Amino acid sequence: MATTPSPSAITSSGLRKSFGDHVVLDGIDLDVPRGTVFSLLGPNGSGKTTTVRILSTLIRPDGGQASVAGHDLDREAGAVRAAIGVTGQFSAVDGLLTGEENLLLMADLHHLGRAEGRRRAADLLGRFDLRDAAKKTAATYSGGMRRRLDLAMTLVGDPSVIFLDEPTTGLDPRSRRTMWQIIRRLVAGGVTVFLTTQYLDEADALADRIAVLDHGRIVATGTADELKRQIPGGHIRLRFADAAGLDAAARVFDGAARDDETLALRVPGDGGVGSLRALLDRLDAAAITVADLSVHTPDLDDVFFALTGSNPTTDPTSDPTTDPTTELSTGPTTGPATEKETAR
Repeated sequence: MATTPSPSAITSSGLRKSFGDHVVLDGIDLDVPRGTVFSLLGPNGSGKTTTVRILSTLIRPDGGQASVAGHDLDREAGAVRAAIGVTGQFSAVDGLLTGEENLLLMADLHHLGRAEGRRRAADLLGRFDLRDAAKKTAATYSGGMRRRLDLAMTLVGDPSVIFLDEPTTGLDPRSRRTMWQIIRRLVAGGVTVFLTTQYLDEADALADRIAVLDHGRIVATGTADELKRQIPGGHIRLRFADAAGLDAAARVFDGAARDDETLALRVPGDGGVGSLRALLDRLDAAAITVADLSVHTPDLDDVFFALTGSNPTTDPTSDPTTDPTTELSTGPTTGPATEKETAR
């Protein structure tokens, strides 16, 4: 039975933005289905943060159209803000307030009643494993706890779309994994997550679809596996029990790279089911027995380098001045966006 595709949570067409003579976005087209994780990748200065700030109504585009949560970005900015949450690169947690007080502040900004605000705060403290630290000031929290609290603050307004701009920057591996689990639970509950990250394994692990942004343009879009198959270097490794098997296979697959020491043959292939089936059919036709078979495809690092010509950044603390959008960033925001900016 055919399934009906999910309606879009975010769409944009021809989105453009310049700062002075510098073109940051040069016609961005996006389509993000509801209840999915969409990851935007790109080198520093490629326009990732600018895209998030436009879609979250913090700055206006110079051209193009967009809708978020079914609301036109230009005509219904207030409705967009009410439907979204934003967690930026830098924590918006107030270190002088306790974890509970930070959440109650957000409840006040969302005009929740006192009882409802306390109920929502208690629920989020439990969901984010912060109940034991609820009465402690946020300044005493570890980096992972502060990021969990930051995301919990974003959820006070019960958003249907969440923008996460490099949410695990600076976290240790255990804290990153915890954030991944939280993101997966949110999406399982129907929330749409728009994720920017410089950790390519993060996009690989979380994203349903990925877009690569370079010099203000989307240069590729697809699932992680689809993007990997676009990049040369994929191969199927065949290992044989003896040299006779290796010799026979080398004759069938002319041009494949052989390793006589390990009795292995590397046959170029994209790792797809079709190419694998064709390879197995050729082995069967030649009555060649394989001791071991493994499929090797390029990873997202290879994809990133091939599409952008840049080495993927594994240290997100690199000089922020390389990104012309950084100086405009005011940190994390949650809808209503303008109110949290004022409160801070």
